[in-house]
Amino acid sequence: MKRSQLTRRDFLRSACVGALGAAVAVHGQTRNSNTRPNVVIFLADDQGWGDLSLHGNVNLETPNIESLARDGAMFDRFFVCAVCAPTRAEFLTGRYHPRGGVRGVTTGAERLNVDEKTIGDTFKAAGYATGAFGKWHNGTQYPYHPNARGFDEYYGFCSGHWGNYFDPILEHNGEIVRGKGFIIDDLTNHALEFIEQNKSKPFFCYLPYNTPHSPMQVPDRFFDRLKNDPLRMRNRDPEKEEIEKTRCALAMCENIDWNVGRVLKKLSDLNLTDNTIVIYFSDNGPNSWRWNDGMKGRKGSTDEGGLRVPCVVRWPRRIKPGRKIPQIAGAIDLLPTLADLAGISVVGNKKLDGVSLKTLLLRGGESWKDRMIFSHQRGRVSVRTQRYRLDHTGALFDMKTDPGQYHDFSKDRPQVAEKLRKAAARWKEEVLPGLAKDDRPFPVGYPEFPTTFLPARDGVPHGNVRRSAKAPNCSYFTGWSSVDDRITWDIEVANTGEYEAVVYYTCPPDDLGSSVEMSFGQSHVRAIVTVPYDPPLVGAEFDRCDRGSESFVKDFRPLGFGNIRLQKGRGQLTLKALNVPGGQVMDVRAVKLTLLK
Repeated sequence: MKRSQLTRRDFLRSACVGALGAAVAVHGQTRNSNTRPNVVIFLADDQGWGDLSLHGNVNLETPNIESLARDGAMFDRFFVCAVCAPTRAEFLTGRYHPRGGVRGVTTGAERLNVDEKTIGDTFKAAGYATGAFGKWHNGTQYPYHPNARGFDEYYGFCSGHWGNYFDPILEHNGEIVRGKGFIIDDLTNHALEFIEQNKSKPFFCYLPYNTPHSPMQVPDRFFDRLKNDPLRMRNRDPEKEEIEKTRCALAMCENIDWNVGRVLKKLSDLNLTDNTIVIYFSDNGPNSWRWNDGMKGRKGSTDEGGLRVPCVVRWPRRIKPGRKIPQIAGAIDLLPTLADLAGISVVGNKKLDGVSLKTLLLRGGESWKDRMIFSHQRGRVSVRTQRYRLDHTGALFDMKTDPGQYHDFSKDRPQVAEKLRKAAARWKEEVLPGLAKDDRPFPVGYPEFPTTFLPARDGVPHGNVRRSAKAPNCSYFTGWSSVDDRITWDIEVANTGEYEAVVYYTCPPDDLGSSVEMSFGQSHVRAIVTVPYDPPLVGAEFDRCDRGSESFVKDFRPLGFGNIRLQKGRGQLTLKALNVPGGQVMDVRAVKLTLLK
């Protein structure tokens, strides 16, 4: 039986009936009404500007996110980066991502330099309880880890994407744990616990979700409502659109909205709505060709469609409902804005690229000056002003009269084009030189965070060894079949000492018996693969469409190597086989090194 639009909206609103009436909370008393505001940040992954009913997409319903705009403010032109890790770094620091060493999305390029201070550091220094729940994507090993970047509580995964969204392997403050249920629901559960535990003092709760990023997985109850619906709104190039991928992405967005509603309801139930700033935005344009209001480009592009995303801000105590902000803004602005709204000082002495948007949010922008926002992806730089976009080729687009970027106006408005070209050149000269080469090793051995994981993502295969899939982020090493093969990690040991060494492996019964050596400098330890462990791959049964270059996943078993003495300094941590009696040595997911007291 075909559901009605009303039934669908009612379902999505069912978790947050009390939260959507923010106007009631405006006139009521909050439990911590005399304290600094709480902050809740939602960050979606690969959700485009058009992936919300808020912006007119009739293919889905996202009423809870709509309520944030209705009861607060909506930025009409909000810009982020072309891909995930750079946006997250810009949100965390208020600075353009190349300044912080973020070069890419995997194999260490996603790491935010340890001398950068984050929004977590700022709010923690001001006495806030700080927690992050989701996809970090700015470094795995301490001191890149979120627990070293101002977040006392962390639950999620630090990689760029994850291979399975149902009962996944995650981490909690550096310890491996098993998630429960669908990952977005699970992350939200932990965020709700954090809010409950800190309801009597100011808290900063960061929810960096990892959907609708692939693999395209979502619970049946969300997908089933959309799987047979006609898509009434399509991409501007409909022949490029993958219909099933679109349906799943939209179902994932509806799941996000449902979880947003759960958080809003918790705030309402705790009488915290009035004094909590809630922000919702995304990290880049859509990850497939789907409706995006005719904008050019998608994820990975420095055109409008790859960079413009939703951003809504609600703070009933201070922000008038229904405000629409036309001035351009971006992820770089959120740190200075939130610090300004909370009345706290930004930690660190590095110059911010972002500006406080407090005036726009609270009073209006009559005296707001035009500005330039720069976007970078793999050497391509585009510049956005209030009216124009200069793309990475030097073409100029009038975004007021030509929002789809169909006509190059550079010959019609040569002075504007030249001004923006010079600005882009200056920006490149100032910001990009540091990205020429990434020579940062992976850190090991900090007493305050003694366990370090070195995943396959960060290692280098040699010989027959290969990754389980082209995309490194959630891959494992396989094909290890010879004594001439190697797996290496470029590491820097912070403290000389004894380290417990463990390799997470799988190996079928017929291939047992390989002797494996782990070495670093003059130190080495050995282990023999004697226990079979050959679990099935997981993920295909949950996929709604082809996952492309991303690996399926499986569970891995720890193989203890005993203790190895690691000397302070930089070098290659190496795994090699001394003999291979079967057809392979083992598959490897990660090395775990624990500094012993």
